[in-house]
Amino acid sequence: MNADEPTISFRLDPYSGLPAYRQLAGQVRDAVSLGLLHPGDRLPSVREVVAQVTVNPNTVLRAYRELEADGTVDAVQGRGTFVADVPAPRVSPSRQLELHEELVGWIRRARQAGMHDDAIRALVAAVVDPTPVRERETLR
Repeated sequence: MNADEPTISFRLDPYSGLPAYRQLAGQVRDAVSLGLLHPGDRLPSVREVVAQVTVNPNTVLRAYRELEADGTVDAVQGRGTFVADVPAPRVSPSRQLELHEELVGWIRRARQAGMHDDAIRALVAAVVDPTPVRERETLR
């Protein structure tokens, strides 16, 4: 793909409970960690994101600033925002597929057991980040 073309499309979930800028930044981080975005890939301009998800330009700027601060992207004046040189995923694509299939199976079993999606998300979040919820909220 040409480095001058945007390589990600954003979506916002108004029911997620996460601020829009965190959703945008999280989608970029996820795409990078899954190997869907590579160093040098250009993110959509603020204007393109605003048109895509109908959000305030300051929201996109905040997400991009957060990504720049944590080293995920580099902003190049007059050219755009690009994925920084970050380590490649350590898990092979075939292993990622296996893990994805296992997770899909686990979610299916959780739903069959009566768990709702919000409870599943909360459980996964608690495992991924074991910091107590109250402490996590004060860190934001």
